Amino acid sequence: MAKEEDKDQKKKLSLSPEDIERLELLQKANEKKGQQLTIADTGDLKEINEVKQLIGKDFENPEEKYQLYYKGIRNLLMQYLPKGEMYEDGRQIIYDEKNIFLNRGKKKSDGDGIRGSDGRMTYQENMSEILDLILKWVTESQKPIELYNMLYELNEKYGYGHEAYDNTNISYDNAVKKIKES
Repeated sequence: MAKEEDKDQKKKLSLSPEDIERLELLQKANEKKGQQLTIADTGDLKEINEVKQLIGKDFENPEEKYQLYYKGIRNLLMQYLPKGEMYEDGRQIIYDEKNIFLNRGKKKSDGDGIRGSDGRMTYQENMSEILDLILKWVTESQKPIELYNMLYELNEKYGYGHEAYDNTNISYDNAVKKIKES
């Protein structure tokens, strides 16, 4: 045991000042990540969170997401879209357009019926934008076709496309494009 301690002591003594400086720098590099000290305009030292600055925005708030999705988007759609089995297909088409937007263009038709994304986990800014659109629809018309058209236009605006159910989608898309062009 005493021999091992002597070897360790010799290794420590044999380090050059440059080696010691490198080791100190490596130890400091592990101390605090993502934070940087800077001098504020007042001359005081100020700590900056580099990670937040790189992202450029605040982190997502799970509680706010829950409120936006369940208490806002989902609740309003369930409350104002027509109820009953007779309207189920129409509601689903509207939900699909909503989900394409919330999932930033991911469609079920792209992955054999699996979207591979969840609209409840999307960015808050997307949720806020679609909630504003739904609120506008609720206050102005409450006609399902108008909500569909609003969602359709929103997806067009971002280049997300639409769900492909059958050939009627292509006909509808072409008709909408012709109307816009005229």
